[in-house]
Amino acid sequence: MQQSAVPELAHTHTSPIQWVATATAIAGVVALSSVLQPDPATAAQPGAGAKPAAAPVAAPDPAGVDYPITCGPTKVLVDKKASGDLDGDGRPETVAVVRCDAGSGTPPSGVYVLTQAEGAKGPRVVATLVDPKDRLSVTDFAVRDGAVTATLLGYSSADVPSCCPDVKDSAKWQWKNGAFVRSTPPEARSV
Repeated sequence: MQQSAVPELAHTHTSPIQWVATATAIAGVVALSSVLQPDPATAAQPGAGAKPAAAPVAAPDPAGVDYPITCGPTKVLVDKKASGDLDGDGRPETVAVVRCDAGSGTPPSGVYVLTQAEGAKGPRVVATLVDPKDRLSVTDFAVRDGAVTATLLGYSSADVPSCCPDVKDSAKWQWKNGAFVRSTPPEARSV
């Protein structure tokens, strides 16, 4: 006769008293759960005349917009873009930094504000913040807190080659009284 490697344990054989104790415990939990119920839901259903919540409005897409920039045989290139509600109307505008897709040099940038009216087929330019005729290039561009900020690279004279801007300026535009007003950001001012 072989002896089992596992010793016999007392709890491996159930007795009727163990079944009664288990059944009593389960009955107690069920009874307690029927007495303790969560509070009723308080969500209200919209009334018959209620309007559904407005879906978020997409920012205008800067691709395919007719920008006021002349590039000759090269195409217009959207270099940078950012969106935000600049005029506080609840609809986002897109600000696009645009330049000609030149093979060399530093082509000037234009900075344009785009909007798209509800039901319109596409966005349109509503403001020019930087005109390419000013011969400026745009870096460190952002839209935050209803303002457009950018670092502008330019030239101290017409004698400076277009490859090498030698003037750096910071600019900030905000919508005030129906127009974009340019200022110098506080962090850009020297002491």
